[in-house]
Amino acid sequence: MNEFFGSIWWLLVTLGLLVTFHEYGHFVVARRLGVKVLRFSVGFGRTLWSRTAKDGTEYVLAAIPLGGYVKFLDEREGEVAPEDAPRAFNRQPVGARFAIVAAGPVFNLVFALAAFWAMFVVGKPDYLPIVGRAEGVALSAGFERDDRIRAIGGQAVGTWTDASMFLSKAAIDRKPIDILVTDAHGTERTRRLQMEGLTEDAETMGIRAIGMYPRQFLLDPVIGKLSPGGPAERAGLREGDRLLAVDGEPVASWDELPPRIENRGRDGGALELKVQRDGSRVDLEVVPERRTLDGITRYVIGIEPKPQQATYDALLRFGPVDAVGAAFGETWRMTRETLALLKRMVTGQASLKNISGPISIAQFANASAQLGVAWFMFFLAVLSLSIAIMNLLPIPILDGGHLVYYLIEVVKGTPVTEKTVAAGQYVGLAMLATLMGLAFYNDILRLIS
Repeated sequence: MNEFFGSIWWLLVTLGLLVTFHEYGHFVVARRLGVKVLRFSVGFGRTLWSRTAKDGTEYVLAAIPLGGYVKFLDEREGEVAPEDAPRAFNRQPVGARFAIVAAGPVFNLVFALAAFWAMFVVGKPDYLPIVGRAEGVALSAGFERDDRIRAIGGQAVGTWTDASMFLSKAAIDRKPIDILVTDAHGTERTRRLQMEGLTEDAETMGIRAIGMYPRQFLLDPVIGKLSPGGPAERAGLREGDRLLAVDGEPVASWDELPPRIENRGRDGGALELKVQRDGSRVDLEVVPERRTLDGITRYVIGIEPKPQQATYDALLRFGPVDAVGAAFGETWRMTRETLALLKRMVTGQASLKNISGPISIAQFANASAQLGVAWFMFFLAVLSLSIAIMNLLPIPILDGGHLVYYLIEVVKGTPVTEKTVAAGQYVGLAMLATLMGLAFYNDILRLIS
């Protein structure tokens, strides 16, 4: 329940910030250019709060926080007093109208830059790109424990987040890609991931579909819980015992235990365990038992790992001056990646399952907020950038659609007819409704899957 309310709260904070900043862009440029603003609304639907300023502008907070709008004085929408006519939006030259409409996405871009800058100044903790376990495609490519990823497809990689982003994109492309790594012995090697056999689900599973897991996520081989009366308890194992070796082979992480227990169970006989307890070492023998759990039959000894928290071992931090260049670089990189994904979806190369709606946004907002200020700044920056790009799409009801109208006006010398604009609005509404429906559908699938 706390997660539910947390998601709602951080969704409101996120959309409140980004929508307000976007609409403020339209608002401030319009005021600068002499256009009269009738209403500045954050949200749609029923008015929750409103205030009318001395200049006549009504400021509104509405019930549905999935957007907002700025209403200008316009002769096409009602009668305008003669003295106010020069301040009507429709009376402005095409350049002024273009600037006012473009200001919203531009302000979202500025917000993204500022959020990335703040993220770098505060310092974003992350994980080093070190492989802890490899299976599936990654195992077939020769990846081993403690491989440190240096570059993917020729692009330098500094954190696990970078690696996840590059590999997720490669999973969508389903093409072979070369990974430069430094192995556990310090030797540089190039490993080739063969992506051709990945299914469509790989797009939503990301790096997990490749079978690569970070070292920092692996659990230490420390016993947290024993099954009452189970083989481990009968053999004398205790909570807090650290498993050092199984059948003479060292144990580095908990994930190495199940296959060894399974193999010994099938072969018959007892597992020879070496454990560390209160500073001393103890040798024990445990005979695995065959049990059926959740419909799966396997050999177990009745132990569970001690809950642990992954520890960050990388920090992206710059001074205030250096952070400016880093913010521009990150903004360009994320813009390039977003446009590339959009292109893949339009051409059918990427699945439309990649489209997320408000439910996913709420979950991401809550998760990033729990990780700290820097991660929340990263989330806000990426979402603000996505809003800027989406609003620049040539869909009639969005800012991008209006900008197309103005470009046509510049070319032909006269405004687009009101009949054409009205028809475009219907088409744009239909497209937007379809997009939102798909986003909600994807959100619901993620919840129930």
